[in-house]
Amino acid sequence: MSLSRAETLINKLISNKLTGEELSELLEGINSEKDQQKYSDALEIYFDYLLRQNQPNGHSENGHSKGENDST
Repeated sequence: MSLSRAETLINKLISNKLTGEELSELLEGINSEKDQQKYSDALEIYFDYLLRQNQPNGHSENGHSKGENDST
C-alpha cells in the first residue's frame, strides 16, 4: 500500500528530510480545510506507532493487553 502525500510529507518532516518546497506544501495542506483531515490522519498514524513502540509486549500502562477488559 502506498503512502498518501500527507503521510509522505509528515514522515519526511519527522526524519528531518523535508525540502523547503515540501514544507510549504505541508503547511498549505494543514491550513486547507479540504486537506486537514488527511494530515490529521497521518499524524494519528504516527502517534499510534509511537504509543505501540513505548508499550512493551503490547501492554498498556495499566498492565492490560490491548483490548483486554479493564474492569477489576
